[in-house]
Amino acid sequence: MSDPADSIEIQNVVASTGIGQELDLEALAEDLPGADFNPDNFPGLVYRTQEPKAAALIFRSGKIVCTGAKSIDDVHEALGIIFQKLRDLQIPVEEDPEITVQNIVSSADLGHTLNLNALAIGLGLEDVEYEPEQFPGLVYRMDDPDVVILLFGSGKIVITGGKRTADAAEAVEVIVDRIDDLGLLG
Repeated sequence: MSDPADSIEIQNVVASTGIGQELDLEALAEDLPGADFNPDNFPGLVYRTQEPKAAALIFRSGKIVCTGAKSIDDVHEALGIIFQKLRDLQIPVEEDPEITVQNIVSSADLGHTLNLNALAIGLGLEDVEYEPEQFPGLVYRMDDPDVVILLFGSGKIVITGGKRTADAAEAVEVIVDRIDDLGLLG
């Protein structure tokens, strides 16, 4: 059997940063080709980069949230492009603004079907939400690493809430060990 950790794929990295000053989003929307700004629908300006593929949500406060990137490096590269575009518009941006990873969403395949009813009981009801009429997955809140894992009957899982890429691998190792200890793996 292949190692479930080998199947981990990052689906989304969300990070935040800021340029330390207020922005005129109406003017920025006109000056930044491809920017989307519709304050009736969303208070931020949306600017998408193609290489790497990501979206920056730029707020009037100067705060910026980058989402949709597939790696932490892609976040840094996408935000670097945005910082440069702002500088090109004579908006002062410090050389290397601090970028904070808020959430990494990853997926993996445990390689076995799962009995979610048995898992809900075995993992402990205090850490589990499982209402198959509402949502087909079991929601498991893990303490170490501090992530939430969605487990599906197919054996596919989604890990969310990680701040480091290593969190997903650690979470997969922990959940595989827990499921195996319960005798529910395969």
